[in-house]
Amino acid sequence: MRVCVIDGRGGGLGSRLVAGLQSELGSSHNIVALGTNTVAAAAMKQAGAEQVGVGPRAIAGTLPSVDVIVASLNLVLPGAMLGEVTPDIVQAILGARATKVLLPLNRARLEIVGAGASTLEALITESLLRVRSLVNSVQPT
Repeated sequence: MRVCVIDGRGGGLGSRLVAGLQSELGSSHNIVALGTNTVAAAAMKQAGAEQVGVGPRAIAGTLPSVDVIVASLNLVLPGAMLGEVTPDIVQAILGARATKVLLPLNRARLEIVGAGASTLEALITESLLRVRSLVNSVQPT
């Protein structure tokens, strides 16, 4: 199964997700990292991502081949992350057939009803457990 982490800015969240996914899933699943910029991509590569891409074209070209996307909710808000999130990136994420696991980080002053105010640590832990559950629920063919 291919799990994709997408991040921007400095890649801090993405690198933590990549490291956590490696721990949760082991080496039997492919972890792909896509950055909105080179700094984020480099951070996720350093964290151990097996495949890394940068920018809207790489994101749009890679997402059709992944099964799960893990990212901040900001990645589906055009103009978020100081303008790094382009409409093309949003379209690629939302148009992908993959299951999207989005962490409801509240930097855009957006409130999601039912998504309580959790710490970043709790959100990362919850997202890693959800991805592990999704990966484990797929029956090998």
